[in-house]
Amino acid sequence: MAGTLSVGLAAPAAAQEGEAPTTRVDDIVVIGNVPLREQIDVFVGEVTEPPEGRGPARWSRRGGVCVGVANLRQDVAQAVADRVSDRARLLGLTVGEPGCRANVLIIATDDGQALARALVERSPNAFRPDYAGSSKTRRELELFVETDRPIRWWHVSMPVISGQGIPAVKLPGDDPPRIPGMGRVRTAVRNVLLRAYVIIDLDQTEHLTLNQLADYAAMVAFAQIDPDAEVDQFSTILNVLEDPAAVSELTDWDLAYLGAVYTGERNQRDPRSQVSSVAASMYADRDAAVEQQAPSPAAE
Repeated sequence: MAGTLSVGLAAPAAAQEGEAPTTRVDDIVVIGNVPLREQIDVFVGEVTEPPEGRGPARWSRRGGVCVGVANLRQDVAQAVADRVSDRARLLGLTVGEPGCRANVLIIATDDGQALARALVERSPNAFRPDYAGSSKTRRELELFVETDRPIRWWHVSMPVISGQGIPAVKLPGDDPPRIPGMGRVRTAVRNVLLRAYVIIDLDQTEHLTLNQLADYAAMVAFAQIDPDAEVDQFSTILNVLEDPAAVSELTDWDLAYLGAVYTGERNQRDPRSQVSSVAASMYADRDAAVEQQAPSPAAE
């Protein structure tokens, strides 16, 4: 089914009476007296949601991504695929050539719930492969189907052995893998994204621009984002469904988060330490931005 999307620019949001005092530097919003590091810790803790017991997964730089867009008019689908692919390149990811096998699937529909149910019923193993650490729980898959959100997403990942790229979990019919020991703090296992499904309900997103839709899809495809994250106090594309005038594209805050996900080894054994490492990387980026954009002292 084909769909059309608005491409007009959204107007800037007006400040609301009674909000906490804020200071804006570019799109870095310092809320009251809350330190920047604390804001980032809250944001990263809210949005980052890998499968239980796993650290944040990311796409392999070597394998990269291939973006496929379905059920939109060809020129619109190509524009969405091109923009999402450009966002992938910003993260240092390889992007597949035309004709590649899509592993980031963005599907438009007029009934997101019905489409999600049909896809899961047709290929349940594609959403929850039979190995540890592949995805969220069966109950969370049911919520993915049942939700009425305008945009829903699902990731499939695989734990692999760093430097070898081979599965770090037992696959059906194979022997258990031999995982090199790296001590009590570090691990040789990292989590790699294999597939991302993003389903867009056109009837509920007709108020968004093409860039907003594509950037929202990129945000939730390239990182394991919690759909229930409460981020209304932050400058992020994740707020665009409720407030289309808030942002017109991925913000510097969003790009800093995505960049942090793709920075560093992420070889801490404790998944919570991996999330903390993402927050530390994001803080380094945003702190440097604040320093660069701070006004110079007035000449005496």
